[in-house]
Amino acid sequence: MKIGFDAKRAAQNKTGLGNYSRFVIEGLSRFYPDNQYLLYTPNPKRNRLLGSLSNQSNCIVTYPEGSFWKRLSSLWRVIGINKQLINDKLSIFHGLSNELPLGIEKVKNTKSIVTIHDLIFLRYPEFYKPIDRKIYTYKFKKACQVADSIIAVSECTKRDIIQFFGIDEKKIQVIYQGCDSSFQQTATDEVKAKAKELYQLPDNYLLYVGSIESRKNLKLIVEALTKTTCDLPLIAIGKHTPYADEVQQYINENGLKERVKMLHHVDFTYFPAIYQMASLFIYPSFFEGFGIPILEALYSRVPVIGATGSCLEEAGGNSSIYVNPTDANEMASAIDRVMLNKELRQQMIANGVEYANNFSQEHLSKQMMEHYNSLLSR
Repeated sequence: MKIGFDAKRAAQNKTGLGNYSRFVIEGLSRFYPDNQYLLYTPNPKRNRLLGSLSNQSNCIVTYPEGSFWKRLSSLWRVIGINKQLINDKLSIFHGLSNELPLGIEKVKNTKSIVTIHDLIFLRYPEFYKPIDRKIYTYKFKKACQVADSIIAVSECTKRDIIQFFGIDEKKIQVIYQGCDSSFQQTATDEVKAKAKELYQLPDNYLLYVGSIESRKNLKLIVEALTKTTCDLPLIAIGKHTPYADEVQQYINENGLKERVKMLHHVDFTYFPAIYQMASLFIYPSFFEGFGIPILEALYSRVPVIGATGSCLEEAGGNSSIYVNPTDANEMASAIDRVMLNKELRQQMIANGVEYANNFSQEHLSKQMMEHYNSLLSR
């Protein structure tokens, strides 16, 4: 079978869509090596994140052909790529990041699949610029309409695709995301010590990982710290946004300077160690497409508190605790419940690791390949 991927994100994005794209391609090329995988990406000068994939015998990195499309590489990905798809005689073309080339439905004998990660820009439009919402709505909806099949990364995302775009649920298959395999490996004492030194980490701490933006709701944890019996500090890791300044102001006004530390530029190399040294992971986001940080925490053998209202229960399973994302008292109570009950913590950790095994690369790759074969047999 010859399978093509929109690999721009795999080649250029370090997190999010890039991680998902690499996870899918790496898993399929590893567990189903007899297929040929074509990775379409617009810029040969920006492909270093493909790493070992570019050296795999069953993976072919493909760039724009012809001087015109090489000059207009961004446009090539939107409309110019179709001619190459026809010439390459693919069985399947998979858009891994919410979109498909315009006119893909006219590429004969090639089935098209698009992965939709979330429709947060429609669920919470206040978090996005109007022009971005219009662009995303057009691209995502168009892709869903013309695709032969849609992969949703959670049941929550599937429901949103049906609600907002009016897509027949029979066209949508839920296949979950996984996380980087490094979180399944125990960090060495040397790496843990280096992480503690670099980022001045305490011996015990609560942990939050995610962009520090209003939707992610870090302030709820900070507010809960004023109400808890637990006196552990909070380490918050994520991209700085104006919302981070709002959180910092609350910290300053409520005497929490010694209990909250925000880190904005942490080397990914140290993430597994930082997770594994944490006492509790907290992720109170209002809305997510899946919730990868929760899965990273489960693999790291750390108990998890998430939030109700989207898909976080799918990522964390029954072993984790979920609270109302607007209720600081409920969050404080959950933190104390976990931190004051050693037996509960150990149960959450053991059950969490078992649940995380549902998201192994081998298992998810098997689901994806079964879906490919099912689509081709229709």
